[in-house]
Amino acid sequence: MPRVEEFAHAGATMIAERRGHGDRVYVLVHGIGMGRAVFADLARQLAPHPGDGEVIALDLPGYGDAPEPARVLTIERMADLVAAYLRARVGVPAVVVGHSMGAQIALEVAVRHPDVVDRIVLVGPTVDPSARSAPKQLWRLLRDIAVESPRVIALGAREYVHAGPRIRAKFRAMLAHRPEDVLARAHVPALVLRGEDDLVAPQDWCVRVAETLPDGRLAEVPDHGHETMIRDAAPAARLIRTFAGEA
Repeated sequence: MPRVEEFAHAGATMIAERRGHGDRVYVLVHGIGMGRAVFADLARQLAPHPGDGEVIALDLPGYGDAPEPARVLTIERMADLVAAYLRARVGVPAVVVGHSMGAQIALEVAVRHPDVVDRIVLVGPTVDPSARSAPKQLWRLLRDIAVESPRVIALGAREYVHAGPRIRAKFRAMLAHRPEDVLARAHVPALVLRGEDDLVAPQDWCVRVAETLPDGRLAEVPDHGHETMIRDAAPAARLIRTFAGEA
């Protein structure tokens, strides 16, 4: 059974749902407007058997079941919160898997707190500098999700409602962060993962991310878009498990 716990640090609270056990620890960081619920399939696929590893899915402050902080956190502050949790509650370097905005947070965890990170996986990373505005990001997201299954659309809509009335401020915090400025400082093994049909994280941007990272590589999941970890997560999980097992 999953174990759910709260963690508070520097005035912000997040929720962590933990399942499984083993030497490998995967930490799943969601994107804008999402929450840990979107990782249900991925969590099962990453550790399908007892002893395969522990999977920890997070609700960041103001998302999912986590309470709104007094102020919307920057990407850097959310990375500091995740790192504080890893030090206090996990205690071993983890594979930090971030989706969309969560990829920005995973990147900053590796840059700011490399001691808590074994390696990172950046799935559909934002924000592509050529589309650094809310209208452009929303337009790409709407075009991408239009071809998704009704289940994915319904789940995403529910999570966006949970994200609350401060979603515009959260978008501004996401857009203010410039991952291209810090990629070269992430000195851990890194996998950039995208669905081959992803309109939010286009291929040329993901190639740039992978090539700028000191130890980066790119992989694509066929027949998937931006929500590659939500709809049929098995292909993404296989790539992540293989990457996590590399010496």
